[in-house]
Amino acid sequence: MRVLDRGGNAVDAGVTAAMTLAVVQPDIVSFAGVAPTLIYVKSEDRIISLAGLGWWPKAANQEALRKASMDGHMPDGLLRTVPALELARDGFPVYPLLANNLKAVAERNAQWKSNAEVYLPNGAAPMVGDLFSQNDLARSIAGMIAAERASRGDRDNKLQAVHDYFYRGLIANAIADYHAENGGFVTRQDLAEFETPVEESIYADYRDYRVHTCDVWCQGIVLPQTLKTLERFNIRSMGHNTADYLHTLAEAMNLAFADREAYVGDPAFVKVPTQALLSADYAALQQARIDPQRAFGKMPDAGNPAAAPTRAPTLSPPAAASGSAAGMSPDTIYACAVDRWGNAYSATLSDTSFDTPTIPGTGLAVSSRGSQSRLDPNHPSVVAPGKRPRLTPAPAMAFRDGKFFMAWGTPGGDVQMQAMLQVFLNVTEFDKRLQEAIEAPRICTKNFPDSFAPHAYFPGRLLLEKNLPAGIAEELKQRGHDVETIPALPGVSGAVCAIVRDPKSGLLNAGADPRREAYALAW
Repeated sequence: MRVLDRGGNAVDAGVTAAMTLAVVQPDIVSFAGVAPTLIYVKSEDRIISLAGLGWWPKAANQEALRKASMDGHMPDGLLRTVPALELARDGFPVYPLLANNLKAVAERNAQWKSNAEVYLPNGAAPMVGDLFSQNDLARSIAGMIAAERASRGDRDNKLQAVHDYFYRGLIANAIADYHAENGGFVTRQDLAEFETPVEESIYADYRDYRVHTCDVWCQGIVLPQTLKTLERFNIRSMGHNTADYLHTLAEAMNLAFADREAYVGDPAFVKVPTQALLSADYAALQQARIDPQRAFGKMPDAGNPAAAPTRAPTLSPPAAASGSAAGMSPDTIYACAVDRWGNAYSATLSDTSFDTPTIPGTGLAVSSRGSQSRLDPNHPSVVAPGKRPRLTPAPAMAFRDGKFFMAWGTPGGDVQMQAMLQVFLNVTEFDKRLQEAIEAPRICTKNFPDSFAPHAYFPGRLLLEKNLPAGIAEELKQRGHDVETIPALPGVSGAVCAIVRDPKSGLLNAGADPRREAYALAW
């Protein structure tokens, strides 16, 4: 808000928010973590996608990871690695969500001295109201600021100086030295060669809307692909949150997630049939697979889009998990901004600090997103040097009749595309005001291997928030869903934040999710 008030644009404000979130929610957002980003530049009528994630170091190898693993999945620790200054330096009062999270992972943070020094000050997780400061992180941020100010030339030169300070200077040296001393993969060369790719988005049309996400190095394709399948149904006539609607929604998502498991991975290494998966012809085939009265009951077979191999890759069959499927996955945050000129920013920022060591002296937990890679050699997200894990973080933007309509996203791991889908349909199909659309009860399917190691799979499981209409749970059970009821407005259902531009008035509406500590600010 400071940035916008001082004349900055949506990108200035969005990046500031992203950096600040990495300071005030360091348990799930790392300053050295992932940041998949979509930017709309109004003056150019152009959407830019930033592939804000790292890739596996050159030294990465599957055999070393298998040996370090206890269960055949990605191990914790160093081998997973791929206005903020004043808050880090001066501290901020610990709020309930942060206090609860740090307490829950205290034992995991205690296994690394550098983590304990930051997240267990005085030997224990901080309590609500305690002043929480991060002195090493403040020094890292101050060093980047100093590098910018010392650089001569235009803005591009100054930003390059900051990039070099991080990836070729003192911070890079600290990261590489720590990996060398502790059996990690990352080298100075890996860091020096890193650049954030600037790409085109991928998209699909849904009725009067065009929905954009980042490319298939993340799970973003699940959202437009599910919408293409649903486009062939008369969603509105089913009624909001009826059994017919929720069953159709769940089955369309199950089909898209089955394809995600079979096809989606780093497009630099995997030939993903992206256009075919998003085509109207394939959507017709997918729609025909949905039985309006009977659930799949397990993850359906992957489809066969025209541009794909004759059949999906042969993967090791996932083992069914038992117990509740309502546990929180390692998490994420989201931020969006739209300015007075019509530019928009949408970014899903992430990386937990409790499953990888903080680099001593820097305050940085370098991205542990390797947890979303696989060790199955046939899997599209199998580990390989230079390859990117398939991310869950995936922001979105939508346009209506060629004009900006919506920026939105959420934390929540595999729930992200599901929560975003339901909010979008609440707005576009059921004419709900944005805040009402966000607060409405949701479902969540767990009928596929979780993206995070150890990739728990709950065949046919469907989570229902308990404030859905009476009788819905029973109706869905009768159709073959393995229904599990969860509380109203639970954190596990994500925390959708969004900005919608009213097509008639041109006014902006912002909404934030009460399921977590989320806020919408505007003037």
